[in-house]
Amino acid sequence: MILVIDIGNTNIKIGVFDGDVLVDSLRLASASRKTADEYYMSLRNLLEIKGISVKSITGVIMSSVNPALNYTIDHLITYYFGFSPMIVGSGLKTGLNIRVDNPKEVGADRIVDSVAAYRTYGASIVIDCGTATTFNAVSPAGEFLGGAISFGLKSSAEALGNSAAKLPNVEYNKPPQVVNRTTITNMQAGIMYGYCGMVDYIVRKMKAELKFPVKVVATGGFSEIVAAESKVVDVVDRTLTLRGLNILYKLNNEPTGERQ
Repeated sequence: MILVIDIGNTNIKIGVFDGDVLVDSLRLASASRKTADEYYMSLRNLLEIKGISVKSITGVIMSSVNPALNYTIDHLITYYFGFSPMIVGSGLKTGLNIRVDNPKEVGADRIVDSVAAYRTYGASIVIDCGTATTFNAVSPAGEFLGGAISFGLKSSAEALGNSAAKLPNVEYNKPPQVVNRTTITNMQAGIMYGYCGMVDYIVRKMKAELKFPVKVVATGGFSEIVAAESKVVDVVDRTLTLRGLNILYKLNNEPTGERQ
């Protein structure tokens, strides 16, 4: 079985694949002060709870947008699993034509999402609703054309609460209306509807510029919130990133299937 690891700014998303089948998935908090030993104990215990032995893992691939954790997770895999992980980065085969000015600047998460979206849906706009919100355009010919990066729902809510002295931090609840009568529901309306409006506007602009039909795919922790209000999201796919990592692992192990 293959372990896929997506290291984000808030969470580390982990999946276990048996061929093309996602056997199970789990999340760990992204904590830069945790050691490789502590992460391994958490990972091993969670896998065992789900009935998966670490001895059944024959390969690992990881992508990261959180450089502070790269060494820790790399060391964890190398030390406890006995082999080095495959790392998404420059030189890895993706099956996409990266048509941007500097391909090395593109975040690993954006490439992974785009690989899975193209394989699954064809020409796509992928919205990854995480700590940041990324918008990624993939052409019918499998070209990654770039896109846009904006604030995330969580980061914008925290910025509002932390920057304005009289405004509290609020839960991510969406009021049923925009005109509200308390400070908290006023903030929730502005944050939630404002975020969804930002997503819809950027996607509409992207579709107008691309001039070819696309499937709009939302993924990430807040994708359901966006899709419930959005007028442009076609499908929510929460496993997109994990599947993209599994695709990349297989693509870069063909035809020998040798361990990386």
